[in-house]
Amino acid sequence: MDYTKLDHYRQVIETILTEYASLPYSYANIQSEVVFDRSRDRYLWMDLGWDGDRRIHGCLVHIDLIDSKIWIQRDGTEEGIAADLERAGIPKEHIVLGFRPPELRPYTGYAVA
Repeated sequence: MDYTKLDHYRQVIETILTEYASLPYSYANIQSEVVFDRSRDRYLWMDLGWDGDRRIHGCLVHIDLIDSKIWIQRDGTEEGIAADLERAGIPKEHIVLGFRPPELRPYTGYAVA
């Protein structure tokens, strides 16, 4: 992959996840944080904190860059993070919905692998 394109994809992913994580929770003491590992091309949006006496710790979005494509491994957003990537100019054929079973990916309109 062209390093300029790879850097662009990294920047788009980081910007989108940072925007999501900046939205505060109004009902509980929950903080969002992002984890960017550019050396391994892994990007996470995590929530942690307390909702009353219940511990919150989980990954809302997990994205990897694999073989020149953006693999969405976990998507806990309402609309879908793929739509945000598309709006940012990422072609559908460069986005893989990794959380979908391989046999269903051809029907998603996105890359299969």
